[in-house]
Amino acid sequence: MNILLHVCCGPCAIYPVTQMLNDGIRVSGYFYNPNIHPYREFKQRIQGVQQFADLTQLEVDIDTKYGLTEYLRKVVFHEHERCSLCYRMRLEEVAQKAKKKGVDAFSTTLLYSKHQNHECIKKIGAEIAEKYQIEFYYQDFRSGWQEGIEKAIEINLYRQAYCGCIYSEQERYDKVFSKKKQTIKTP
Repeated sequence: MNILLHVCCGPCAIYPVTQMLNDGIRVSGYFYNPNIHPYREFKQRIQGVQQFADLTQLEVDIDTKYGLTEYLRKVVFHEHERCSLCYRMRLEEVAQKAKKKGVDAFSTTLLYSKHQNHECIKKIGAEIAEKYQIEFYYQDFRSGWQEGIEKAIEINLYRQAYCGCIYSEQERYDKVFSKKKQTIKTP
């Protein structure tokens, strides 16, 4: 099997890439993340992905276009569903690229994170797979969470402190906002 893997960052790619290679899967990467904010963070994540690719000989395409405006146009006034909108935006792009490349399937390093909604990713991946007639490869990579962290530290790979979007940045650093959010139930 040959898979195009959406790569959100270097550290999140470590375990999924290792597992896929160990399973005999040919894997290449695609960095497409218009959600990442601010610009400096976007650039640091690109450098981390390139560093990981260089160390592992992973073939990776990197979309260097800073797509914050496009991302915000999709999520503003829909903040309560921003993650699903973001998953769809990124997975759709990866599926289209996978189809053009003629690979067997597409997947995402988001499946490594304990902080992402796997059921939502799996559902959106299946919908996009049907739309583009290309398989969505689902594997729960969360069992390698600690292993990936340790390897990222070992190879001195930049590790970010939040998912990437402006909203997750606020949730991570704005303690007053975080306390308010805990008391408010979203629909």
